[in-house]
Amino acid sequence: MANSAQARKRARQNVSQRDRNTSLRSELRTAIKHVRKGIESADKAVAQAAFQASIGTIDCIADKGIIHKNKAARHKSRLSAAIKAMA
Repeated sequence: MANSAQARKRARQNVSQRDRNTSLRSELRTAIKHVRKGIESADKAVAQAAFQASIGTIDCIADKGIIHKNKAARHKSRLSAAIKAMA
């Protein structure tokens, strides 16, 4: 356990930061699921609208350092390609 006041404070901060990061990571997964659900419904307009809404969420989470920028780019690229592949 933390012995110094400095270490105790860092422990408190780590708990709140972990909770915040977990919440944001969950928000990311939800945004991706919404796009995938639109793709599976075979409605290109719905999928495109969900994709546009999720781009901001993905970029925001990458900017905060929760996920790497390349991972965010990979998600956006694959979702975009799946939408474009819809006939």
